[in-house]
Amino acid sequence: MLKMYALAALLLASALPAAAQTAPTKIKVKTKGAPATPAAPDISQTYAALIQPADLRTHLTVVASDAFQGREAGQPGQKLAADYLQKQFAELGLQGPVAGSDNPYLQHFQLTHSLYAPGGYLKVGAQRYEYLSDWFSYGPMPSPFLTETTSQPVFAGFGVEQGAYSDYAGLDVNGKDVVVIMGEPQDERGRKLLKPLGRKDDYWDSGLRKAALAKAHGARSIFLMTFAPSLTFQKQTSELGESLREAAFSLPDPGPEIIDTVAENIPPGIGVYFTSQELGLAMAGTSINGLLDYVRALGRAGRPVPAGFQPPVATIYLPQNQQPLTTENVLGFLEGSDKKDEVLVVSAHYDHLGVKHDTVYNGADDDGSGTVAVMALAKAFAQAKKDGHGPRRSILFVLMTAEEEGLFGSEYYTAHPVFPLANTIADLNIDMVGRTDRKHSAKRHFVCIVGSDKLSSELHAINEAANRDYTHLELDYHFNIPGEPEHIYYRSDHYNFARRKIPVIFYTTGEHVDYHKVTDDVEKIEFDKLAERAQLVFHTAWALANREQRIVVDSNKP
Repeated sequence: MLKMYALAALLLASALPAAAQTAPTKIKVKTKGAPATPAAPDISQTYAALIQPADLRTHLTVVASDAFQGREAGQPGQKLAADYLQKQFAELGLQGPVAGSDNPYLQHFQLTHSLYAPGGYLKVGAQRYEYLSDWFSYGPMPSPFLTETTSQPVFAGFGVEQGAYSDYAGLDVNGKDVVVIMGEPQDERGRKLLKPLGRKDDYWDSGLRKAALAKAHGARSIFLMTFAPSLTFQKQTSELGESLREAAFSLPDPGPEIIDTVAENIPPGIGVYFTSQELGLAMAGTSINGLLDYVRALGRAGRPVPAGFQPPVATIYLPQNQQPLTTENVLGFLEGSDKKDEVLVVSAHYDHLGVKHDTVYNGADDDGSGTVAVMALAKAFAQAKKDGHGPRRSILFVLMTAEEEGLFGSEYYTAHPVFPLANTIADLNIDMVGRTDRKHSAKRHFVCIVGSDKLSSELHAINEAANRDYTHLELDYHFNIPGEPEHIYYRSDHYNFARRKIPVIFYTTGEHVDYHKVTDDVEKIEFDKLAERAQLVFHTAWALANREQRIVVDSNKP
């Protein structure tokens, strides 16, 4: 599962009162009509029973072994894993659907790997501000300032846009460097001018949303001005340590872009940086009193007002060592019968964190568990077809790469689909389903369901019916609540399908004490529970693939 960059410096990002978190509540989902059930439930049960703990253990022992070196995208271990997985698909009789590839089971694509290099700085006039002291990037990302670059600065207020309120109205920021204030605009009584979006009272407190909006307007970079004085900012930067020097990955050819200001991940193609209060004021071309005068005037007017200051030209330099690397998604295709042009995607990611300090991070749960679950589903559906009970719709099993680096495998697939997205009915994504998280006791048989109701009420009903009729697991929806603080909905490969309006279900059991640690090993996997959860996905997939009508898209929840 993709790591979330929860930077401590953000606690000092706004001078405005922090919005209270929405308390989790139980979700009530309205559905349209009676839930569809499998046309032949006895057949569904027969083939779901082929998903057994022993088979899952056999494959995971290989996938999460030291021989595969942590399966880091673009590295030799990931290539070994891809070769193993594509051979398993071929042995099951699945087709390799990737046209033009040297191997039809592999969808190759390139990433750019960017490594930190010392010496970055930003100069405003005669004053020089050092990188990782007075400014830093929001998570690993490629630098747009590989050589000393003259900035094209634009001050854009709070950098927000909602309804009639737009800090970008009348501004040309295309290819330029935007400077904005963290937080949200308020009136003179300290009340936010913008209404909460859904349950998200703190929607525009997110630097990532401001970055996505700036990217949508064509900006080259965005500098997010915090209200942390330099000494405080530098202390927090020091505490973040090596996390600010991690390698960055990017897609040089991401394909057709989807404008998305809801995302919780770093938007590609734009530099996103936090600054200390001193540097932010210098870049805006004002003092703290001048900035407060602007904020008060905006609050009195209830709308954006012209700033009484002009940001000066700056010089920006952020070196990196950038190298191209190739990685690949692994695809296996099972053709349907009378509705074969419609495609159900079943996905997981098979990459993990690789080798760090000569230690292999095996990623047995993240996401070896999802990987072997997809393989088990593929085996069950392939056997059903061999026995004359093949699905009506086609099923595409996709094992994604580079999820840990930024959901890049699914981003590439959805931008370069093997089958038209218009014909893709849903994505069932499995990521970390082999353990018990910190919120549940070991005795509970559960799975967390995320996103099932956000685009299709029918999809949610079908999954609930499959569980009621077959697996009888506790379905936990706490990650599905709007405003959920861990942002799980945005942190795995299903999200790139959802942002393209394809209904999704994300199956997970959440983070545990070994998440992204060297101790995430095979011996800690609960294979009986992993099999149960995979069987639920199978029954839901069976219903989706065999029902008469394609599921509706009738919701649009954030």
